[in-house]
Amino acid sequence: MEVKKYNNLGEEIGTVNLNENIFGFKVNRDVLYEVINMYLANQRWGTSFTRTRAEVRGSGRKLYRQKGTGRARMGSNRSPIRVGGGRAFGPKPKNWHKKIPKKKKRIALKSALSDKAQNISIIEEFAYEKPSIKQSVNILNNMNVKPHRCLILIPDNNKMIIKSFRNIPNLELARAADLNPYQVLKAQHIIITEQALKIIEEVFGNA
Repeated sequence: MEVKKYNNLGEEIGTVNLNENIFGFKVNRDVLYEVINMYLANQRWGTSFTRTRAEVRGSGRKLYRQKGTGRARMGSNRSPIRVGGGRAFGPKPKNWHKKIPKKKKRIALKSALSDKAQNISIIEEFAYEKPSIKQSVNILNNMNVKPHRCLILIPDNNKMIIKSFRNIPNLELARAADLNPYQVLKAQHIIITEQALKIIEEVFGNA
């Protein structure tokens, strides 16, 4: 699998052969579907919450005597049938987290990278003297890559690179070691630095 290689200005300088064990992997759509579902479930926050009669504020004393008033008996102003009372059987926070097996995650990531292999470009590095969005946009233009749904993989949390790309709409930056299948499939074009490519090969190449 050959993809185009660019220098730090975004000018094409040749091609790179990608690791067949990662980028030429047979796509397993069943595992890919399962892992992405688990990943999206892990992003959910169970925030729905209501107070029961034990949790709302209010006195627990009996409101009036049991008999002789002609009204229904009432034990507390925190009862669910009273205004301001607790809610019976209301929603409580739910934990949506699912543990993703390491082996399945790697199979899914290889499947995603293989499925998107034709949309991958390799760049030598991003060299900045100071953060510059204009320079970043020029690099993308030279590579003929639109920022929309573009994923850029870098080797580490380089603040200079992050500041130079973070304000470009619909563009995503990620560390190579933290890559997940959902990011890969969501992207229309993937740009990988040479150092990031080495990390991907080291982490996932022999697995």
